[in-house]
Amino acid sequence: MPKGYWVSVYRTISDPEKLAAYDRLAGPAVRAGGGRVLARGSRVVAHDAGIAERTILIEFDSFERAVAARESAAYQEALVVLSDGVERDFRIVEGID
Repeated sequence: MPKGYWVSVYRTISDPEKLAAYDRLAGPAVRAGGGRVLARGSRVVAHDAGIAERTILIEFDSFERAVAARESAAYQEALVVLSDGVERDFRIVEGID
């Protein structure tokens, strides 16, 4: 079964305090959903139209688990705290089996 991945690329961080509050809630929510953080971009090289800002890569055992973790009540709570504190591109992608 192919794995699932969250890919989150931040375009701007306008409120670092909201981001910090989000991180405190999102981390446990991701782990509870079976997610494993593979990269939490301190070093990013961007090409083409990319932006060299915070980039996160999280692996799940399946695409379905990745979707379920995003929809979980715990992660939804983290999103409320984050609200308009950042602008980001968030995707869930299926890996290659």
